[in-house]
Amino acid sequence: MISERLKAARPSLSDLLVGAILWGIQMLASAMVALYLRNGMETAHVRELAMLYFAGGVLAWPFMLPLARFLAHRRSLETRFAAFFVVLAVGTILMTAFLFAMDYRIFYSAWHASFGSLTWVFQFVFTGASAVYQFAVLGIRLFLPLGLLCLFGTSIALAKRMR
Repeated sequence: MISERLKAARPSLSDLLVGAILWGIQMLASAMVALYLRNGMETAHVRELAMLYFAGGVLAWPFMLPLARFLAHRRSLETRFAAFFVVLAVGTILMTAFLFAMDYRIFYSAWHASFGSLTWVFQFVFTGASAVYQFAVLGIRLFLPLGLLCLFGTSIALAKRMR
């Protein structure tokens, strides 16, 4: 049973590569539309935000697609939709938050202690936690409203495609 489920969860290479690029483009478009609607893209960090949201989508897809397919195997259409919807949403948010935290960490690393020390570990953990909190408060909003529509459409398409 598990081996059958694992086999069904394995997407083709083209599904992984093309899907990752398309999902990244959708997340990029979502962030840009949200920035435009909120402030007409009047920010000095448009390029960096575009790269962050694109990379978050591209890097989340190869991990989340097999997981969602694993959970959706031999389930009803509604359950497959729910699996894709939840896994893609959570995975994309977590990957984008992780990338944001690593960028945050790189910026603040100039003021941190030497690598491997106990102080460094505390600084690393709390800098990452602060970045994830900041992303949760400010960054998730850039997935709305277009990202939600993209998530809905992609989840429906993947659920219908998988039998």
